[in-house]
Amino acid sequence: MALKLKNVSSTYGLRVYTDSGAYFGDVDEAVVQDNRIVGWRIKAGNSSNLSKMIKGARGAIIQHSLVRAIDDIFIISNIVASQSNAEPEVQH
Repeated sequence: MALKLKNVSSTYGLRVYTDSGAYFGDVDEAVVQDNRIVGWRIKAGNSSNLSKMIKGARGAIIQHSLVRAIDDIFIISNIVASQSNAEPEVQH
């Protein structure tokens, strides 16, 4: 299923939820490779599942293939929240 976006920058700051309804975080930026979106950097919110899963991390990168819908919010596959192998963002 192809997701259509008019403008990638319009997604920045959108809230991200799993398909089971849990708040995961907020869209920080798109990861682009060869003019295609391959992933999304999600920043952890204070009460997000992401901040609970990865203590001390500021965010994670999820694969674009795990995004189910994009509109006023992002909906991602619940499998992301059930796995702890999300790629943590390196803190400097």
